[in-house]
Amino acid sequence: MTSSAKVLDGGWGWAIVAASFMAQFLAFGSPQSVGVLYPEWLHTYQEGKGMTAWVGSLVGGVGLIASPICSACVDNFGARPVTIFSGVMVAGGLMLSAFAPNVQFLIFSYGIVVGLGCGLVYAATLTITCQYFDERRGLALGIVTTGTSVGAFIYATAQTELIVLYGLDGCLLIIGAIALNLMACSGFMRPLNLPGYYLKQKAALERSTEEQLFVKPPFDDLKIAVGSAAATPEKPLKELLITIDAKDLSIQTEKKEGALGGLAIVKAIKKKQKAYSKYMQSLYEILQDQEMVAFCIAIFLFSLGAFPPVLFIEDVAQSEGLIEEVSVFPLVSIGAISTCIGKLALGILVDVKWINGIYLYAFTMFAGGLSLLLIPVTKTYVGLQILTAILGFFSGNWSLTSYITTKIVGLDRLTQAHGILMFFGGFGVMLGPPVVGWFFDWTQSYDLAFYFSGSCVLLGAFILFILSLPCWNRKPLDNDKPEVQYTCTCDKVASVA
Repeated sequence: MTSSAKVLDGGWGWAIVAASFMAQFLAFGSPQSVGVLYPEWLHTYQEGKGMTAWVGSLVGGVGLIASPICSACVDNFGARPVTIFSGVMVAGGLMLSAFAPNVQFLIFSYGIVVGLGCGLVYAATLTITCQYFDERRGLALGIVTTGTSVGAFIYATAQTELIVLYGLDGCLLIIGAIALNLMACSGFMRPLNLPGYYLKQKAALERSTEEQLFVKPPFDDLKIAVGSAAATPEKPLKELLITIDAKDLSIQTEKKEGALGGLAIVKAIKKKQKAYSKYMQSLYEILQDQEMVAFCIAIFLFSLGAFPPVLFIEDVAQSEGLIEEVSVFPLVSIGAISTCIGKLALGILVDVKWINGIYLYAFTMFAGGLSLLLIPVTKTYVGLQILTAILGFFSGNWSLTSYITTKIVGLDRLTQAHGILMFFGGFGVMLGPPVVGWFFDWTQSYDLAFYFSGSCVLLGAFILFILSLPCWNRKPLDNDKPEVQYTCTCDKVASVA
């Protein structure tokens, strides 16, 4: 049994879960409750709602769109260095936003810098958690991913109080200082395996040492080196000689002729081209699946329509005169805690044998779309609270994406297909708030904007439902549900991840 297998599903892994939960809590707390900051930015900078909405849309969308790059950074450098760097980005972006002279600077500091930092945190925490857990991976990921919802719930109230006490600038400075604790969380992320960057450095160091050993030293120097036990310990020398013996043939071949070296380079280029062609072919085959295309369209339309309330719902209440200022228990907090509950409840429902995951997702979109259409006709603050809770609950359908993607394309292509989905989702998140803001600037009312958002979500539900009917499916239906083994009831509940 390897050393990495001994630490799986327990031990230090639970410290990893706690650190990853806190990392997502600290990183996503402010971006997920950005709706509390949005009315303050409107009042401070006196810009249009469409322009100001780019801040909230970018902080939510940039991390999703850049998820392949963030994952590559984690693979090459490891979760700990990436989390440290992301802590600097998130904290630095929040603190810079306190000194923003205009909305354009805020788009860069809060939208892009903080958004990329959140994307790095998300990739790092999920990767290190998956490395430490196998049988209880669902439970571990379920705990970690709820950090975003809990963070949004607490930060919404905290930022409201900090704005009252210290103003908008003081609030961002304090939140940014708290985000520096991301670097403390990274200290717990002990890697099980060396990341790709360190492996490359190690291989380069070994190759350099081998080349030096192949140059014949003077006889006296060789005698001194062999006779000195303190200068060359026995164990490293044995390991080095074994490595030299294994790579001797390749090194000698490289040194024989330059032509052979050129041939090796050509082979390496062809190998890279072949891998790239294979990857593009795989993406092409994924997008040939009708259900996958329908799911991508549904994700885009749902993100386009359902994300704007996170940013605008507080301003909607103030614009309609339902409340004079953000309450102590904001609507954003209600939506966040409802989303957390929705993730768990929908995760339990999708495990029921007779429930189809795609149809369940389409139903959540339908219910969320109806909630959006009812927001313009709601004239009481209590009604707005109820609709926010309903919309937040059904927004927990993000937890079903991995399950549905596995059902459509299989486990082997899950990573590539999930990256495509995140791109479509991030694109929708990035476009949604500015579109709603432009509707308000054009009509001076949110009514048409939310009718548009609700229609987009309902259209996505209709497309997903129609294109997923069995009459379109040409694939054999031998297994409608992927076989998943759970070790306990907690794992089943935590299958949301």
